[in-house]
Amino acid sequence: QVIKCKAAVLWEANKPFSIEEVEVAPPKEHEVRIKITATGICRSDDHVVTGAMVMPFPIILGHEAAGVVESVGQGVTSFKPGDKVIPLFIPQCGECKSCLSTKGNLCSKNDHALGGALMSDGTTRFTCKGKAIHHFLGTSTFTEYTVVHESSVAKIDPAAPLEKVCLIGCGFSTGYGAALQTAKVEPGSTCAVFGLGGVGLSVVMGCKAAGASRIIAVDINSDKFAKAKELGATDCVNPKDFQKPIHEVLIEMTGQGVDYSFEVIGRTDTMTTALACCQYNYGVGVIVGVPPAGQKITFDPMLLFTGRSWKGSVFGGWKSKDSVPKLVADYMNKKFVLDPLITHTLPLTKINEGFDLLRTGK
Repeated sequence: QVIKCKAAVLWEANKPFSIEEVEVAPPKEHEVRIKITATGICRSDDHVVTGAMVMPFPIILGHEAAGVVESVGQGVTSFKPGDKVIPLFIPQCGECKSCLSTKGNLCSKNDHALGGALMSDGTTRFTCKGKAIHHFLGTSTFTEYTVVHESSVAKIDPAAPLEKVCLIGCGFSTGYGAALQTAKVEPGSTCAVFGLGGVGLSVVMGCKAAGASRIIAVDINSDKFAKAKELGATDCVNPKDFQKPIHEVLIEMTGQGVDYSFEVIGRTDTMTTALACCQYNYGVGVIVGVPPAGQKITFDPMLLFTGRSWKGSVFGGWKSKDSVPKLVADYMNKKFVLDPLITHTLPLTKINEGFDLLRTGK
């Protein structure tokens, strides 16, 4: 059966979302239709609105969510209606080179690799006013119902509160894993975290969980500092308070620079700054924020020649299908908190207000 429901459709760039009635087609072979109960707003969604991430329109955005399986397509054996699930914007097919490698997590079936915005058969499951609507990252969660491929969904503990664990679908896992999985922060190390949104705060939590002795939180919005300290930051630094470049300030604070730095904004200038504040011989810089489309970085190669490493991290380095259920179990066992990351709770009809809150740093 086709389901008619509400969705937030983005018809063109730099315009507000439009709440529309959409038709959601039944799942095809190896697909799952999910009733979305909670979704987070992530800066990556806003990057599509502003054009920093290029996607075709019209589109249903959203990629950080939790919900309940409504129906399954032919050949789906690992899910049944009623299962609590988290959609995965990085799938895990279990067969490609990255999935088979212990080092990798960026499945080649991901939407970026497919040149995506459609399902794997090249069609869409959404229509609105007779028009085909594009999917986003294989998830599209700004809708009451969505259809995803079975490799892009994880079954979770049925007791988990969906309005909290939806954050494990992107923001929390991305930041927490950047520290624990990608950087592999060791006990006693020093860390710097640039950008204190939900993902940056999750990096702070990951550094603390790893036993870092010093976690320096960097943001131009000092309103973010109280929460950063609550979650484990030992120092908070606002670059606007200094005359000199912030990497010099961090090097002075730590003697020779930090062991690990994390850029959690998605700006090329802060990416180079985060690299420069690392210890010159064995420091590791990790890029966590999504880089803006079409921009290039120019930097002094001596920064790397002396031994520093520069790494990227997608979805915190977690293999999605394997790790998401475990992270939910860890949350249920109180290994980490999610409440401080939730600042507002709004109905879908107020999604534009939610994006305004994101853009104003609230």
